[in-house]
Amino acid sequence: MFWRLIPLLTTTGKLQMAIDEWLLHQHLQGNIPPTLRFYTWQPVAISLGYHQRRYPEYWQNLTWQGQPIDIVRRPTGGRAVLHQGDLTYSVITSGFPGSRIESYQAICEFLILGWRSLGVDLVYGNAGRGYIHNPNCFGTSTGADLILPNGGKLIGSAQLRKGKGILQHGSMILTPDVELFSYVFNSQPSPGVSDIFTSIFSPADRREVMINQIIEALVRAAMVCFKIQLITEPLSEKEWIEIKSFYDGS
Repeated sequence: MFWRLIPLLTTTGKLQMAIDEWLLHQHLQGNIPPTLRFYTWQPVAISLGYHQRRYPEYWQNLTWQGQPIDIVRRPTGGRAVLHQGDLTYSVITSGFPGSRIESYQAICEFLILGWRSLGVDLVYGNAGRGYIHNPNCFGTSTGADLILPNGGKLIGSAQLRKGKGILQHGSMILTPDVELFSYVFNSQPSPGVSDIFTSIFSPADRREVMINQIIEALVRAAMVCFKIQLITEPLSEKEWIEIKSFYDGS
């Protein structure tokens, strides 16, 4: 079975969310195969869950390194995520039967295997429904999230299901600005997250090198877990035109 792999893409949060929604729509129409992609957010953004209505008013005036921080709404549920120093994955697929949590965990297996190949063991969180009272996605860990052995949350995921189609995307905390994170959420990033990177990567490794190594590990794991071949195919000019039309109408 063949899946599409879209190369790493950096753009605004609103456009990234439009791309994910458009890919799901195209997959449901039978126009594209299941798709895996990775991306980063520029400028820095806070994404809100689709149903999240409350957040601190001062978030609307945040800046980082002289640039305003975008407030973006995801098509998926969950709580707010600060997209700075992170890497986001996105899976658009179908054919995962069962409950929502079962499909979450079937998809997350490639994340567990990929990070294990880098020397990082991850397990599922176990927080109950009380998580909805915490505006910070990384302030709690549900069964859809992946945490370190010390309880620190490395990956927070969210999902949208339409018919048999699934959009699941999630943020992997890599190199958070602790001061910014603390100011936004009035708390520290998950314990031990930054430490794992000093044990895996050389201090000389640039962020771009680190991200590429992580993506390579996760791509290999996806092929094993989903029993697929991945064909690298960037978004075409025609697709960009359709996405931007979709974006302008959203």
